[in-house]
Amino acid sequence: MKNIIIINGTGGSGKDTFVEFVSKYSKVFNFSSVDKVKEVARVIGWSGTKSEKDRKFLSDLKKLTTEYNDMSFNSIKDAVSKFYSDDNEIMFIHIREPEEIKRAVNSFNAKTLLIKRDGQEIIKTNYSDANVENYNYDYIIENTTLADLDLQAKKLCNMIIKN
Repeated sequence: MKNIIIINGTGGSGKDTFVEFVSKYSKVFNFSSVDKVKEVARVIGWSGTKSEKDRKFLSDLKKLTTEYNDMSFNSIKDAVSKFYSDDNEIMFIHIREPEEIKRAVNSFNAKTLLIKRDGQEIIKTNYSDANVENYNYDYIIENTTLADLDLQAKKLCNMIIKN
């Protein structure tokens, strides 16, 4: 059975670590809605860093490319097609913006997951990061320790497999 999960969380919350842990228990396809935006950003000079200025630039560029030709969502659709033709069981799609999350949920029958970590403040300097918690997620995982995050990953896999 194929499962798509939209994953979100502020920078440093542990999203990538969580996906790594899930991959211990299930075959995982990991994709970010900003991957294509980052490709374009590199062509025009972005160095790959994640300063506040960089984050705002990427957020603004994603908004512009979405308005222009829906680049990010089209790249998500392509990735989902690949996922349905491979042997992975769970696809994680990293999306920040609430309206994009809702669109992906409706288009791909996806579930949503928020990773939270005590002490990680929400980045407020750009639209994408500032709205991370402005969605009613299906699952919320508190990242307290690596061992607990691993346990939460295993529990999520077991729950998804049973359903």
